[in-house]
Amino acid sequence: MFRCSDLCLWCFTNNTCIDYPVRSILPPSSLCSLSNARWGVCWINFEALIIAIAVVAGIILVSIAVCCCYCCYCRKRFKSRPDEEEQLARKKEKRRLQSLQRKRDRKQKHDEIRKKYGLLQESDNPYSRFENE
Repeated sequence: MFRCSDLCLWCFTNNTCIDYPVRSILPPSSLCSLSNARWGVCWINFEALIIAIAVVAGIILVSIAVCCCYCCYCRKRFKSRPDEEEQLARKKEKRRLQSLQRKRDRKQKHDEIRKKYGLLQESDNPYSRFENE
């Protein structure tokens, strides 16, 4: 059986161990075709290695793109502009004033009903004793 070393490129077409061409990343097809070339651990096929690296790199790039899009969407969604804040503050103040107006109207109606039935007391002490005559 043959043994591969880190500097050796094993070619199955002619069963030879060629010095790995370090100047190029992939071995040229003139030396050995990619489907028949093995490097380092002799069972690693160059084609399979290229496909595996491409798949891993693709997954990493897609996950980075998804994370960036998600972060941009969240930042855009939760980032409030100054004019929106002013508009929200105006709406809040308007609702507060409407609530106070309704409260005054209710109090006025209740006072009218109390006056009509003689229950309105003009004293400063609202906790005075009710007297039956």
